[in-house]
Amino acid sequence: MSPASLVRLTGVGKVFSTGTQALAGLDLAVAQGEFVSLLGPSGCGKSTALRLIAGLTAPSSGSIAWSDGAADRGPGEIGFVFQEPTLMPWSSALGNVMLPLRLAGVERAEAEARAAAQLGAVGLAGFERAVPRELSGGMRMRVSIARALVTRPRVLLMDEPFAALDEITRWRLNDDLITLWAQQRFTAIFVTHSVFESVYLSQRVVIIGARPGRAVAELSFMEPAPREAGYRTSVRYAEHCRAVSLRLAQALGAEAA
Repeated sequence: MSPASLVRLTGVGKVFSTGTQALAGLDLAVAQGEFVSLLGPSGCGKSTALRLIAGLTAPSSGSIAWSDGAADRGPGEIGFVFQEPTLMPWSSALGNVMLPLRLAGVERAEAEARAAAQLGAVGLAGFERAVPRELSGGMRMRVSIARALVTRPRVLLMDEPFAALDEITRWRLNDDLITLWAQQRFTAIFVTHSVFESVYLSQRVVIIGARPGRAVAELSFMEPAPREAGYRTSVRYAEHCRAVSLRLAQALGAEAA
């Protein structure tokens, strides 16, 4: 493993009990503090890769190695944001964000203070007592992000968290996420099937080919974070998106040939 790599997947394959092969020979290295997007078509194994990194399932072949030699991460070291917010409907926003701290045995007063601060960091100060049904879809996703970050994880895994949101809300959450990453410098691995989102958020885009998934190309973009005003409409951004679109089309076209 390179000294800069936090986690490395080598030759990772995953076959489910149904016989479906989700991944085959996936190689991926992610550095400490890096923001990486996994981009590819639906069903290519991107979400499976995240679950393997999180330790929610085990690879059928290959290996996953962490820089400290541990087999997996300890409690609170990985935050996971799913496609749906998965909040407890009977609990307040504050209660939902406090949950991982309370499960970790953090004293209630400290847990409440940390949860309130994290809600403020995602723009939800004043909504601590609101229950999920009183919040918009974007606000519920903000609660989910706050819950994932409240333990101060080293790694944040995000599985298409903004796919179901309207474009304006999605843009705002992209802005907020890249600002949080710039402030806290957790390692982020973000799954998406949007070229535009992957380029906007990431330092590096890894293209995953059609199932069984494997890394077929990658492109790096060292843009400042948080993003400067006007970046979305800049020539530079358009060129990055064009480059990723071309590599994605080439990869998928080669596989279909």
